[in-house]
Amino acid sequence: MSDPAAVMDLPRRDAGDKLRGRTKYTIDRVSPDTLHAALLRAEVPAGRILRLDVSAALAMPGVRAVATGRDAPGLYGIGIADHPLLAVDAIRYHGEPIAAVAAETAAQARAAVAAIVLEVEPLPPVLTMAEALEPGARLVHEGWRDYDVLAEGAARAGNVAWEARTSRGDVEAAFARDDVSVIESRFTVGRQSHVPFEPRVAIGAWEDGRAHIQTSTQVPWTVRGVTGRALGLGPGQVRVTVPPVGGGFGLKFDATIEPITALLARMSGRSVVLENSRQEEMATCLCRENAEIVIRSAVTREGEIAGREAVVLMDCGAYGGEQVFLTTMTAHTLGGNYRVGAMRLASRAVYTNTPPNGAFRACNGVYNTFALERHTDEICEALGFDPLAFRRQNVVGDGDLGATGQRFEGDVLTPMIDRMEALRARTGTAEARAGDRLYGMATVVGTWFVFTGPSAATVHLNTDGGAVLVTSGVEIGSGTMVQALPQIVAGELGLDPASVVVREADTDAAGLDVGVGGGRTTVSIGAASVSACAEVREKLLKTAAEMLQSRPEDLVLEQGRVAIRGRPGSGTTIAAVVAHAHWTTGPISGSGAFTAAGTPAMSGCAMGHFIDALDIPVFVVHEAEVAVDPDTGHVEVLAYRVVQDVGRALNPRAILGQVQGGVVQGLGYALHEEVTITADGRIAQDGFETYRVPLAGDAVPVAVDLFEGAFSIGPLGTKGAGEVPILGVGAAIACAVARATGKPVQRLPLTPPRVLKLLHGREPAPALDHIARDFHDNILA
Repeated sequence: MSDPAAVMDLPRRDAGDKLRGRTKYTIDRVSPDTLHAALLRAEVPAGRILRLDVSAALAMPGVRAVATGRDAPGLYGIGIADHPLLAVDAIRYHGEPIAAVAAETAAQARAAVAAIVLEVEPLPPVLTMAEALEPGARLVHEGWRDYDVLAEGAARAGNVAWEARTSRGDVEAAFARDDVSVIESRFTVGRQSHVPFEPRVAIGAWEDGRAHIQTSTQVPWTVRGVTGRALGLGPGQVRVTVPPVGGGFGLKFDATIEPITALLARMSGRSVVLENSRQEEMATCLCRENAEIVIRSAVTREGEIAGREAVVLMDCGAYGGEQVFLTTMTAHTLGGNYRVGAMRLASRAVYTNTPPNGAFRACNGVYNTFALERHTDEICEALGFDPLAFRRQNVVGDGDLGATGQRFEGDVLTPMIDRMEALRARTGTAEARAGDRLYGMATVVGTWFVFTGPSAATVHLNTDGGAVLVTSGVEIGSGTMVQALPQIVAGELGLDPASVVVREADTDAAGLDVGVGGGRTTVSIGAASVSACAEVREKLLKTAAEMLQSRPEDLVLEQGRVAIRGRPGSGTTIAAVVAHAHWTTGPISGSGAFTAAGTPAMSGCAMGHFIDALDIPVFVVHEAEVAVDPDTGHVEVLAYRVVQDVGRALNPRAILGQVQGGVVQGLGYALHEEVTITADGRIAQDGFETYRVPLAGDAVPVAVDLFEGAFSIGPLGTKGAGEVPILGVGAAIACAVARATGKPVQRLPLTPPRVLKLLHGREPAPALDHIARDFHDNILA
């Protein structure tokens, strides 16, 4: 067998077609007889529907179906089933879909939407988390007690959709020690929009009594489940297939438009396409949530962190959605960087009358890392510690406990800090380029994890000696499906990676997979593929042994051949063995599966969590150098360096591309991007004219050192590398700007107006009294 862990800079096989515009995305697969859908959306953030009359719309030219919430009464959600497909009685956010029309043309569909009669009684909206948590606040969901709860262990009440808690050790005693100082920090962050170039789009059809949905999604099995729940269909009555996806970043975990196309297809008897306009995409998108964080630490004179407590409020918008699940992340992103004696954390998803939020690359880890690393610098400033020395002293290492009592394996962060210093020595600093501007440099650490979860894979061998890999994995632009997985299968079977074909996701053909995200594709689908290859290899070697009159254990697979060990040039081709098997024992294929390892946490530490401990922790060290113009407030990133824990780098070039892209996306979050809500509940930035993403001139070359060797249960020792590069960017930039200006950075993004206010003492500190007053009474008791 060829070395399955051989390092390759494998090119992207899909690059040529994408560059030439030949790739067929979902919208390119619309047939001429497909109906076009349009949505009637709410124009108030909160209200009661008094009248909904679609009769005029049904009579409009070209209209073939009109659907309302009465046609799909099922509720769905993650953790809580609180989300209707179309609003029935209540409107909970500006832009919420109320009715859907399918017509022969998009123009006819829009005209019919305009003919729908809608009467609404507006209600005073709850637009901020502070408002939502006020005593006596109006409930976004009056019937919250009646929802099906699909998971266990969380606190829920009123406008708190979900609360996950972590408690380890005697926090009260730690804060009461005579030898500690207590440092408290408060932070706020805004929303961030994903803006993948391809908006959300789905094509629904009704075939042989079943729904078939083609869609741009990261989670075909979630789409299948949500569609079934919303439309009252059994799992076997929904098929989901996924063409190439034009970017996701977590946005395409959303499954709100696909069931609508299936519903309209069932009603009309025709296939139906629904594509968001850019304005719809950004005005109703699942942004990275705005959040508010308060952290308190008890630190000794020697620099020991005796105790820590924190509260994180996450705005889930009108529905719990992914935020319910993401409350879990706080324990691991706020509680995973440093060794802490006793810890108590709470993370709340809070309902507001704003568009729902969702997962975005490294989820809440980006802002929790910003908050924790700025808090760490504030500790050092208050107590006179050197920031890098304090980190060296306190980062988690072998045998140390995480927030939920998990024991970490191996010393990873300390040698990574060493590697960062060596990387800086090689590249040199950029301080001279700051000129007369204010200069700052900061080194930060971060902890993320690979979300494992279930995956399945099947491998078939062809008579030409190639292989077909069938999974529910989706190519979202990262290259994993066209680089890492073919490389893994090829390495296991002695093939050229170019001869391994990866089939597009199809829930009828491939087994359950929880989706592409969380850095899990290479790990989970890769492990399932390795398992499938083991079965293929056993069958292949057995047949070859009969052909070559040898023993299976004396044979090796390499370079497309089955050879007798130690006899170069002997044996036969894999193609010949497969052809022989077809007529003797049957086609050669194998199936494999993988799921979470179930790493233990400490009993009683985690309440309301979906993931109690990390099967595969991933660590990063980021370093930024910045120059701040005191006259304009403009922040220039002079240099950026990353040391990233990758486990095993099978394709270094692919990882370096992910790091570069992740850092640039993080620079947008740190310096430019912020979605705001208007007084009437709308997203203000609903197009590229008003939403500032990083431009080519904002990109900075990233110096990268890939740290290999940390333990991983991933195949061949790999860890996911696509999710984590964004993790430390906001933290590194914020800490560097704080050092450059000598001012406390407590908000992101650091736009020029905000930096000018900071420099002149006009940027108010986050109040967050609604969090601070709850530290003991309502949250952490």
